[in-house]
Order: sequence, then C-alpha cells, then structure tokens
Amino acid sequence: MRKKILLLGSGELGKEFVIACQRLGQYIIAVDSYEGAPAMQVAHEFEVINMLDGDALDRIVAKHQPDLIVPEIEAIRTERFYDYEAQGIQVVPSAKAANFTMNRKAIRDLAAIEVGVRTATYRYATTYEELKAGVEVTGIPCVVKPLMSSSGKGQSVIKTEADIQKAWDYAMEGSRGDLKEVIVEGFIDFDYEITMLTVTQKEGPTLFCPPIGHRQERGDYQESWQPMPMHPAHLAEAQEMAAKVTAALGGAGIWGVEFFITKEGAYFSELSPRPHDTGMVTLAGTQNFSEFELHARAVLGLSIPEVTLLRNGASAVVLATSESNNQPEFEGLNEAAKVPNTDFKLFGKPTTRPYRRMAVALAYGTENVTELVEIAKEVANKISVK
Repeated sequence: MRKKILLLGSGELGKEFVIACQRLGQYIIAVDSYEGAPAMQVAHEFEVINMLDGDALDRIVAKHQPDLIVPEIEAIRTERFYDYEAQGIQVVPSAKAANFTMNRKAIRDLAAIEVGVRTATYRYATTYEELKAGVEVTGIPCVVKPLMSSSGKGQSVIKTEADIQKAWDYAMEGSRGDLKEVIVEGFIDFDYEITMLTVTQKEGPTLFCPPIGHRQERGDYQESWQPMPMHPAHLAEAQEMAAKVTAALGGAGIWGVEFFITKEGAYFSELSPRPHDTGMVTLAGTQNFSEFELHARAVLGLSIPEVTLLRNGASAVVLATSESNNQPEFEGLNEAAKVPNTDFKLFGKPTTRPYRRMAVALAYGTENVTELVEIAKEVANKISVK
C-alpha cells in the first residue's frame, strides 16, 4: 500500500494533499521551481526544477522511479506524461487528462465538440489581430484568458473596443509557460458560478460534492461557500455535464469542474484535474472527507462509498499587500482565533507579492452560507501579513 508519489507543484493545495497522503502512509517527493514551497515543508523529499524543462522532468522521474505522478499546477511539460504512463507509472488522473486540462484549448474543444456540453461562444487567438477578429464573433462584452495560466492570472473582461489591446497585453503577461495563445469567450449573463467537485474512482461510481459557490476578483477566488443553494434541475444538469467530461478524460481523482449557472441552466466553463482553490472550504469540516482526502483516496484506489455534507461552511482568503523576499510574519492571529466556530490555515509561503494568497480563514456551523461568508471575512480581516 505504501506508494512513492511525485508531486509536481508544491503550493498550498499540494501541501494539504501531502498531509492527506502522509496520514495514509504514503511517501512524497514535492517538486517546484523554488525551495521552501509549502508542500515541500511536509514532504519526505523535494526537488527544485523548471517543470517546463522536459529533460529535467525526465531526470527526476528516472531518479525517483515513482509509483504515481500527481500534477498540482498547469506549467508542466505534460506531453511527457504519456511516456511515463507507458513505463507503468500512474499519472493522476491520467496522462490524457493532465495533458488536456493544462491547456484551455484542448479541454474546451473536448467539452464543446467531442462531449457536446453547453459552453459560451469562443474563439482562439495567437495575435492581437486574431483577438480582434474573435471579439467580432463573440461580441462585446467578452472575456479573454490565456490558454495556460493559473489562479485567474491574465484574465480580463473586454467592455469596449479600447479594452482589446489592454486585454491582449494583460493575457500575455499572465500566460504561463511558452504557450502564447488566448481564448476569447462570449459573456454569459449568469446568476452565479459554482465549482462542482467531482470524484472519479478506479472502482466505484463517480461522486459529487455539494456545490461550492465562490466570488472572484482579478480572476482569483476571494470567498467560497458550501453548499451553494441551487435549483435541483440546474444541479442535476451540472453533475451530468461533469460526469461526461471527466469520463471522456479518464482516470481517478478529484476534479474541480467550474460552471456558470444561468436562468436557462448550466454552462461548462473550466476544469482542473486536481483539488480546486475554492474547495479549501472543505477544510472547515463541511464534508465527511475534505477535497484533499478525497483526492488521496481516489488516486490510491481506496473505495469512497459516499460524500456527505456534515455542516455549512465558508472560506475567505488572506492576501499579501506588498513584495518581499523575507519570510513573512502574521499579525492578529490571536484575535482571529477568538471568533467562535472558525479556523485559519497559514500556507507557509516564504515570500510575498501583492495579492498573493498567504492563508485562508474558515467558518462553519448551522448559519446560512451568506452569514458564514461574513464571519470568514471577519476572521481574514483580523490577520495581516507583514
């Protein structure tokens, strides 16, 4: 049962995944582009490489001979995963899933064309001129996103023609890796957004966590809450779409499937083949297993009979306000700790920059989720990063 897991990407989500795996007796090598990343602090070993360097990736795979490779970020030379899978290494959820979902173009075409789920009108662009042509098709307002990015970086809304150049420049700045291409999407008049955490198993049915609502700024989540109150028909539609897309990609693990919910129903937006940042709300004990525990159990082939809601919960992020290469310090922790039925997690990131996510505040209980969001924000506001 003891497996050697190579974790590619070692942020706060990876850290919680490592903790979940450690509790199940696994051996973890955490990989990132800088030393001291959060997951490295709780792993058995670590490696510092550029994961877009295919030769460096090959080298550490050959060095450690892992049983599983678990990607946690987008900027990885994912086409190498097919070779690793051929060598008998389990890639999570699968080489196809990891390769497709690291690129918005591949996953959008799979969802819209191959699987046939409902999405916004979209076009791709590799130049400013192509972006202008795409905007003519989608209309204004529209949304521009780099094909490869993380945590909402490089995303913006075009509201006038004057915004097109700014959107292109911002997308190029936020693009990760060496892929310089964007997707432009027609604006959907949605009522709210959800994350449908979806669990696929080696043996057993696909399971769904209670839907998670969230609010974004600058393309990055600020608060999330669970459960998101939804019309049963819209929830069933989102679950059906999530099941279809994850089945087409294959493999076992947790998926963060994002949807826009309109009066007409659900629109597929994006998909991540790993724990989702909005799913940190599950650290508030909202479910029988957190999203990280679900991911660990699924990739190890442990049976998950069901996912049940235990209590309502909410999360709110704690952001840095300035840039520093010094180890950050936190103030206000004791005051934050005095708020009943709350918790907070410090990620352990060694450096700061404006808007970098450094911690998360959590609230839980029987209150409705709107009230819990305000309580989580209250806790987050008591904590400052120095």
